[in-house]
Amino acid sequence: MPKPSHREKILQEGLKVVHAHGFANASVRDIVQAAGVPQGSFTNHFASKEAFGLEVIDLYFAAAEKTISATLRNDALPPLQRLRAYIDAGKEQLNCDSMRAGCLLGNFAAEASQHSEAIRQRLLQIFAEVRASIAYCLKAAVEAGEIAPSSDCDEIAAFVVSSLQGANLMAKTERSPLPVERLKDVLFNVLIPRIGQPRASASALSGRMR
Repeated sequence: MPKPSHREKILQEGLKVVHAHGFANASVRDIVQAAGVPQGSFTNHFASKEAFGLEVIDLYFAAAEKTISATLRNDALPPLQRLRAYIDAGKEQLNCDSMRAGCLLGNFAAEASQHSEAIRQRLLQIFAEVRASIAYCLKAAVEAGEIAPSSDCDEIAAFVVSSLQGANLMAKTERSPLPVERLKDVLFNVLIPRIGQPRASASALSGRMR
């Protein structure tokens, strides 16, 4: 089996350094030391730290895409089971280090998107891909009769992505999976059962208040 190249070592080990310490706090020296390669190797393979950051994001998302394929886009499973499995998989990934590092994508969004337009645009593309996969799953749930036909799957998917990122951030802050578990509980036990139900008319609400 061929040994990993310096480029592969820098990306693999650099991802760990960036995830643990943040993109701004991860110096090139820290990255090459973790990879066990000469510092000149970094500039040989990456035009800038921003270019390195973009590749780290893609490497991280490549693993996330495998989870998406096994859950949200796995047509062999019932749709809402897929969504539960996706959320659980993300929670387990975060819990690998007791929630200390958080979601790398969310970390980049909070830290680097203001200073790098290229990183911001790549994150937007990735979050759009995740939204599309959740919407795909929810549309399957409509077809399976698990949620109402009137459900706006694209809007619900956007809500889930935003809520998950917020829950991930709180889980990192609290160093606890409870924020993600709370989101999952509200989503499946409160919001989803109400999805697609017609809104009560103003006159009906007025009658109830009398």
